[in-house]
Order: sequence, then structure tokens, then C-alpha cells
Amino acid sequence: MSIFARKQLNRAKDLYEHGAIAQADLEAAQDAEDDAKVTLETTTEHLRLLGNDPDHPSAIVDIVAPTSGVITDQEVTNASGVQGLSSPNPFTISDLSHVWVVCDVYENDLPSVRLGEIADIRLNAFPGQVLKGAISNIGAILDPNIRTAKVRIEVRNPGQMRVGMFATATFYGLKTEAHVAIPASAILHLHDRNWVYTSAEDGKFRRLEVIGGETLPNQMQEIISGLQPGQKVVTNALGLQNTADNQ
Repeated sequence: MSIFARKQLNRAKDLYEHGAIAQADLEAAQDAEDDAKVTLETTTEHLRLLGNDPDHPSAIVDIVAPTSGVITDQEVTNASGVQGLSSPNPFTISDLSHVWVVCDVYENDLPSVRLGEIADIRLNAFPGQVLKGAISNIGAILDPNIRTAKVRIEVRNPGQMRVGMFATATFYGLKTEAHVAIPASAILHLHDRNWVYTSAEDGKFRRLEVIGGETLPNQMQEIISGLQPGQKVVTNALGLQNTADNQ
């Protein structure tokens, strides 16, 4: 293009010198040659940015994505043309390691939903798997038709979550609970259950089934149910069980 414009300019200069064309025609040829030069320089720089050598151009140029992720939108097909580096972008790459689950929550249920709380997510495609997510945004505007607000939950994607999937969320309202904490050695693991020994009024020991919670510091264990605050337990449940078995 630049060579053709230069030839046109040289011919226009020769014609102008012989009075065959007006000065305006010469200036138009000069402008065309200047535009072609700018286009050539721009294209050459684009080739360099793409990793191609302008002095030894290749018919195929490998373009490396600037970031890792998943292609979520494609505006081109095989053998289609792309106009320079302008928009629309040929591909859209998204980081799907963390995704948003947007739920419709009825206005009567909104008082039980708070920022930062954990919600259980179940995908329609994988109903048996429960994912955990944190509430990151509660919409300020209700849908006037169905009287719901959009609640956004941020979830770590284990790999199978896809954009556009249907999901349901279970929210748990905050409430104050008092749980018992006992020494971990007071818990006896027997028949896939957890037990503790408490002292009865007759001086004998009674074995109670309990449900454990989180492991606490200083070798303590949280008890969710089965014990009431203030109940006394045997701190060495395994030793008491062994003694009872040997009698």
C-alpha cells in the first residue's frame, strides 16, 4: 500500500511539474502517501506486539492469552477476519475459580439474610453435593412482580460449576446458642458414635450419646447436643470403659 501510494505521489509530482495537474491534486497525492505511511508503521508495530518479525513475516502468528482462565465468549470463528486490535474482542477469558450464585429471596425472608453469612449451595446437576458460599451482596431493589431481592453468594468453584447453571441456596439465620466444651479425652468413640460418661445420683456412671462439633484449642471438644451446660463428665472415658470391660 505504501509503495503504491509513493508511486502515485511521484507520478503526481511529475505531472505537476509539467503543468498537467493542479496543486490540489498534488496535495491529495501527498496526503494519501502520508496516510499509507502511518498505516504501514502502525501495522508493523502491531506485528511486533504479536511476536512476528516485520522483516520476515509469517502467515501464522501465535497469540498468547494475557491471563489464564476459561473462554466464556467467542466473537470469531475459524478463518474469520478481525479488524486490527479493535473491539469487539475475539475472545473473553474469565477466571472461574470463584463464581457468583445469584438467588431470588422473598422480602419476608430478607431479615434472616445477612452479609458474610455462609449458605449451602446445591446445583441441579449435582444434587448430592453441597457447596459453601459467603453472602457478599444483598440487592437494595425488589422485583415488583415476584417481590424478591437479588442475593449474591461467592462460591469457590470445585471445577464442575458452569455459567448459567441452576442452583438453590439454603440460608441460616444468626441465633445465639450455648454449647458445651469438654476435654477430648472424655469422648468415647464406639460403634461409629460418640459417647460420654456422666455420674448419676445413685453414684453410678451413665453413658450418653453426644454429637460433637468443632475441635477447640487446649485439647477441648465442642458438643452440639447430648449434654447440658454444668453436667459433669468423666475426663478419661476410654479408661473407664476398659475398666468396665475387665470386670
